Amino acid sequence: MAVLETTKTRATKAAKTKPKQLSVELPLGQILDGDCIEAMRSIPSASIDLVFADPPYNLQLGGDLNRPDGSHVDAVTDDWDKFDTFSAYDTFTRDWLIEAKRILKPDGALWVIGSYHNIYRVGAILQDLGFWILNDIVWRKSNPMPNFRGTRFTNAHETLLWCSQGEKAKYHFNYRAMKTLNDELQMRSDWVLPICNGAERLKEGGHKVHPTQKPEALLYRVLLSTTERGDVVLDPFFGTGTTGAVAKRLGRSWIGCERENVYRDAALKRIEKELPLDESALTTMQAGRSAPKVAFGALVENGFIKPGTEVFDKKRRWVATVRADGSLAHGKQTGSIHGLGKELQGAPSCNGWTFWHYEVDGDVKPIDAARQLYLLAVED
Repeated sequence: MAVLETTKTRATKAAKTKPKQLSVELPLGQILDGDCIEAMRSIPSASIDLVFADPPYNLQLGGDLNRPDGSHVDAVTDDWDKFDTFSAYDTFTRDWLIEAKRILKPDGALWVIGSYHNIYRVGAILQDLGFWILNDIVWRKSNPMPNFRGTRFTNAHETLLWCSQGEKAKYHFNYRAMKTLNDELQMRSDWVLPICNGAERLKEGGHKVHPTQKPEALLYRVLLSTTERGDVVLDPFFGTGTTGAVAKRLGRSWIGCERENVYRDAALKRIEKELPLDESALTTMQAGRSAPKVAFGALVENGFIKPGTEVFDKKRRWVATVRADGSLAHGKQTGSIHGLGKELQGAPSCNGWTFWHYEVDGDVKPIDAARQLYLLAVED
């Protein structure tokens, strides 16, 4: 099975001529202070591989939100999410999208995440500016916050728009890595992932540092699917640095824009602790059969089994390394948990969940134990 090479989707014509590059070095690994539009104006044209944007949603909340027991719900009530009119929000959106389009390379891409409050306005504006929507991804939250008032359906999803620079622009898509991450089943446009909680949620004094911190698993999938090692990712609404933390782990360079001091400080501390994966763990590949209800890749992208972990059969005849897309490598042989196990044994089939084991604090467990932990976390 071949090691993955990036799939470049090609249009019938090449993208337009690359804008003139400014002789300014990129501020890699830095969080630019102040307004994101002004900060992006300092970035050279056609220098960024991917922009991931989690802009203000303009939620238009009317008053506080409380649980049935009277306790307060941490919601977005900050000034940065408030706009006087839809027109003011549209102007802000157009301005930052114009800069995003300028700084992206001709084959670069834009991801924007939002809710029903803003994503349709954002989508119309980015189309007006010449971006081409490749997919709208539905992030279906496996553990959404309930609708305490009981007056509407529970808001259980958010929408991500993945866009190229134009209808005929080239773009990167690691189709094979996504298929492998999903246990050899084609990755769909509905992603079931839990919201950010547990140890991953940044807190100070018992309170969330940021009300809308995104789960690392979401950014893991975005970056693994549409960037390569060494690519430059810019996040104009950096917040507490989820994009930077995942980018560093996956060997991508990052730049952030964030005007709030408390978020910048939290992000820098968080990213400083992050360790990049070694090169062998970052290599990705493809395989080819159907998936169980829980993909091994879901465990990897959610951190239940980390890339670089060594797994082995119960008798330790074979040792393999877990890679970033959920594939395993044993010497020059690569495959899914099922495919590689089958190949090594010369067997007609293999249940990788029970065949492969890993060590946790001196205890040897089948990787199925990690799957059960993942299922418990999703149900919480």
